Amino acid sequence: MSRTPAWRPSLILALTSSLSGCGQFEAPTPQPPAKASPAPFKLSASIQDIMSFEIEPSAEALWESVSTTVSAEGTEEKRPQTDEEWRQMRRHAITLIEAANLLMMDGRKILAPGQAMADEGVQGVLAATEVQAKIDADHPSFVQMAALLQGTGEQMLRAVEAKNVQGMLDAGEAIDEACESCHLVFWYPNQVIPELED
Repeated sequence: MSRTPAWRPSLILALTSSLSGCGQFEAPTPQPPAKASPAPFKLSASIQDIMSFEIEPSAEALWESVSTTVSAEGTEEKRPQTDEEWRQMRRHAITLIEAANLLMMDGRKILAPGQAMADEGVQGVLAATEVQAKIDADHPSFVQMAALLQGTGEQMLRAVEAKNVQGMLDAGEAIDEACESCHLVFWYPNQVIPELED
């Protein structure tokens, strides 16, 4: 006669208890992904650098790309003609738009250490310390004006992508007004514009 090992009933009981709990298994609640930390921006360029090397050259190229010249020889219309010329105008518009983002970043200074104002001493232009003080005192307004410039850049980009010459002229005027409105507050509020003689 065979004998059942003493451990077998205990093993069967243990297996039964384990299997009876299988139907009660609950999947773990999914956790939301961890929030990524902000990118560690490094502010290397000054506001003057961005104005001089990105905004001004881009705006000038866009302004000069479309014009009408009337002379004794007749009327000359200037506008982008080739695909490459239109591509270059798109590049300038995008540079202008993204440069406005750089102006809005917290902590960016008007000048880098050791840098001098490009138009220092010009009548009506504030000293660098005065410009920085005005920006620090009302940074939200400075950001708002940079956003206005960005909006005019987006207007220009739409005109370029549509190859709309009149739209480029309108956007060019809007860019000029956006730049001037900011400069009159933060850069040269004391500028004296001579009156035109009759």
